[in-house]
Amino acid sequence: MTLDPLLAHIDPEGEIPPVASWHPEHQGEMDLVIAADGRWIHEGVAIARPRLVRLLSTILRREEDGGYWLVTPAEKQRIRVEDRPFLVVGAEPDGAGGWWLTTNVGDRLGLDGQHPLSLSETPRGELVPEVPVRFGLAARLGRNVYYRLVELAETRDLPGGGQELGLVSAGVWHPLGRLEESERLDGGAACS
Repeated sequence: MTLDPLLAHIDPEGEIPPVASWHPEHQGEMDLVIAADGRWIHEGVAIARPRLVRLLSTILRREEDGGYWLVTPAEKQRIRVEDRPFLVVGAEPDGAGGWWLTTNVGDRLGLDGQHPLSLSETPRGELVPEVPVRFGLAARLGRNVYYRLVELAETRDLPGGGQELGLVSAGVWHPLGRLEESERLDGGAACS
């Protein structure tokens, strides 16, 4: 299937349309995979145009059954996502004790109570932080961003024992990982 029918319904400026309110009757399945490394692969070929990926990302939503769909007012197409559809590729402090995250598709969001980090398992079984973005979609922290935040992190004791590595942004604790008992120390510990 070509992308042209879907693209005809997308704002070329990349604004986020009201995808949550669209419920088209026409449904199908598209040979599009979002790889765990953030690549969008259509019919076996990686999409090389960042603007096209951004456009498609604006009509993506995750439904209650866990399925991922590209949705327009006229149709919706199921796609496959290996892990999370987006990656956090940038993190910048705001000067007031908060952090702003940027995804690989250009979303910018404040790390706060509406967009908290949480730990979840990757397909490879690793606990890695993710952050909600929109429409049931989440972004996994990219490796470089993760290590940058770990360098600035602090530890907190967990109620049941052990410690958690994380940081505070917008007055909210955001976990980056848990420390093993053998790793409890003043700093420089690895997390799982």
